[in-house]
Amino acid sequence: MKIAEAEKDAKLLWKDKKRIFGMPISFTTYGIYEKENEWTKLFVQTGWLDTKVEELHIYRIDDISLNQTLGDKMYGVGSIKIYCQDASNNEVTLKCIKEPYKVRALLNDLIERERTKRKTVYGEFQ
Repeated sequence: MKIAEAEKDAKLLWKDKKRIFGMPISFTTYGIYEKENEWTKLFVQTGWLDTKVEELHIYRIDDISLNQTLGDKMYGVGSIKIYCQDASNNEVTLKCIKEPYKVRALLNDLIERERTKRKTVYGEFQ
């Protein structure tokens, strides 16, 4: 992933690829990186010849939903939809990733940790 080249001191927390029939054979890569005491971000890199990299600060995530069809269950994959406060894109989907329940738990832990560290309060208005 390109972020590893740009940020040598960033620590990789999780990485996966979009899977087709359970096999990581696509050009879509996902990664969660952390730069100690600075930021924790989710990166989505798509494309081969025309590469696009999106980044999202973890503390900006509002909600997460997980979807796993019968076919996904057969191949051990699932999709996570992330709703966030991002100017360029307020929805990010991690499609067909391995161990989606573990990734969702990791994201939830990171969100809480980042919000506590930044003293960010999230509230719902009704």
